[in-house]
Amino acid sequence: MTKDELYPVILRVIKKRKTKKIALGFYCRKEQWDETNFQFKKTYPNYIQRNRILLKLKSKAFKIIDDYRLEGVDFTLNQFEAKFRGKDSSKVTVIEFWQELIDDLIEAKRIGNASVHTNTLKSFYKFNSNKNLLFRDITSETLDKYETFLRSRGCQDGGIAVRMREIRALYNSAIKKGLIDVKYYPFKEYKISKLKGKGIKRALTREEFKKIESFNTDKYPHLLNAKNYFLFSYYTRGMNFYDMLKLEWDDIQGDRILYIRSKTKGRFSIKIMKPVKNILIFYKNQNRTTPFVFPLLIKEGLTAIQINNRKNKTLKAYNKQLKEIAEILGMSKKISSYTARHSFATHLKYAGISTDVIGESLGHRDIKVTRAYLKEFEDDVLDEAMKKLLEEPIPVFG
Repeated sequence: MTKDELYPVILRVIKKRKTKKIALGFYCRKEQWDETNFQFKKTYPNYIQRNRILLKLKSKAFKIIDDYRLEGVDFTLNQFEAKFRGKDSSKVTVIEFWQELIDDLIEAKRIGNASVHTNTLKSFYKFNSNKNLLFRDITSETLDKYETFLRSRGCQDGGIAVRMREIRALYNSAIKKGLIDVKYYPFKEYKISKLKGKGIKRALTREEFKKIESFNTDKYPHLLNAKNYFLFSYYTRGMNFYDMLKLEWDDIQGDRILYIRSKTKGRFSIKIMKPVKNILIFYKNQNRTTPFVFPLLIKEGLTAIQINNRKNKTLKAYNKQLKEIAEILGMSKKISSYTARHSFATHLKYAGISTDVIGESLGHRDIKVTRAYLKEFEDDVLDEAMKKLLEEPIPVFG
């Protein structure tokens, strides 16, 4: 509202519960506006002509939406506004599109993905501060320079690959929504696959796992929860930490745990084995007032962002305690929350279970992910095969 008590007339567009307000350049007093028919009343000067203009603008908005539907374009609100104002939708900036994607992820409660995208956005715009950057400006040369920028700040291949995958996903989404032609796609030349990482062995041997399982926490009571979380994850098919954090007593049904995995939305029904049963009894006897199995979420009613922040804080402490357990046991391997998941998968493979079945038990949608989990198993098998070449005589022909 202006100082003269005039209100702006706006076009409001709602998509996926998100709202975009576009000022139309008209102002009127509250008593001059017909809230039922969304038009000016007779008391407004030139109301007939002004209402015709409003009708044309409304028709224009519907035509833009219909055209997008005919073209099969899942448009963004920024894209709609650009077209409504007569601008080329390819002029929607990268940062506008990126922020809208982050907002959509937050709205969908995919806070982890939103957080990663937010971190990459901040990192990228430290490298290139041009807020008017368009998708056509992101070339393979731009990505090469961004990689150099990240390395200058101590980033390794694994961290750089995470950033590049986020930008690639963003670019693919922009292509899908019609903001940029596929011919400009920079990842045809810039290959993320070259970023190999260090290939750290994450799975424990059965002997190493048994050491943790038999670890006596009487001397180290502050490590009891960390040990329990690790064993619980292993014996529940590698349940990840975020799902453990949100696990409720209502998810325990008879001799099974029923839950939906946060990352993939896959449904799991897991038989409660004896180690898991003992852990559940231990935490049930704590008689906490919250509905959660583990003392990780300390109260109910937290927002998705608050839960994500709590996850980050408790996961950091958990990984630090796992490292302490490994040091006490004299283990040189780097252990984290994911070690339980990788160990579970690798031990199944050694037991002769097929990769397909292991992938299903882990909730993987793509068999390639399962193969990546089992890479060190394959390496060990190859090492054993090479040993046999040295130990057994090789026939000579001639």
